[in-house]
Amino acid sequence: MIEKEYLLGDLPSLSEELLSVAGKERIWIFQGQMGAGKTTMIKAICDHLQVVDPVSSPTFGIVNHYETAQGQTLYHFDFYRMEDPMEALDIGVEEYFHSGNYCLIEWAENLGGFIPEQFFLIKLEVLSEDKRKITYQHIDYAH
Repeated sequence: MIEKEYLLGDLPSLSEELLSVAGKERIWIFQGQMGAGKTTMIKAICDHLQVVDPVSSPTFGIVNHYETAQGQTLYHFDFYRMEDPMEALDIGVEEYFHSGNYCLIEWAENLGGFIPEQFFLIKLEVLSEDKRKITYQHIDYAH
């Protein structure tokens, strides 16, 4: 587990670091209180991956699809408003998770038992208006 403090201006270099540390892991779970910067962090990661679509929170649609300049697809989930984990199955969440594409997930705790066994966990905590604490690690419940 790696823990550090960062300023919002550090997001470009921090997103590069996260991509490097995550390696081949494509399921990323972002945790943090409302306003901690989950969507802002995802935007920085998408910028680094050269996403050509506008990146915004999919709060009402649950999932947004983004394309990169290289033609790769990324999925951005926000399960904040999901009341029943079965709704995730209705949108085919397991197919997304097994697609091999990046799945960037906010509010995964609302997924119940449908969270994948392996993922890259990123926790964000507000320290001040422009300062955050980030903790990240690989999680593998399969082993």
